Amino acid sequence: MPSPINLDGQRFAMVSSTASVVDPQSPTTFTYHQDGLLVWGEYTGDTVTEGRFVGSVDGDVVGISFAHALAADGSVVRGSADSRAERAEDGRLRLVESFVVDGVDHESVCIQL
Repeated sequence: MPSPINLDGQRFAMVSSTASVVDPQSPTTFTYHQDGLLVWGEYTGDTVTEGRFVGSVDGDVVGISFAHALAADGSVVRGSADSRAERAEDGRLRLVESFVVDGVDHESVCIQL
């Protein structure tokens, strides 16, 4: 079944997050791969030394499970997130992600590079 959005080969940079301060000079960047409804990828930068995710697309929502190592102490963070895909005013794709860390709801925004 084809997906209504195509993230294959797309790169995104985090521009804001309620979970941490985003360094605009070296934000976390995400690379997406997609085959039908399946999505996966990797991310690094800012507070993350290395991260991976896998999930699926359902309409304009990308649901993923993730794991990454923190740059500060090497500890591994695991979780899940749902990102709503929408168009920014300049036409680029924006992913607005909802996730939970230590029982606290958070939101981050990434923009297509």
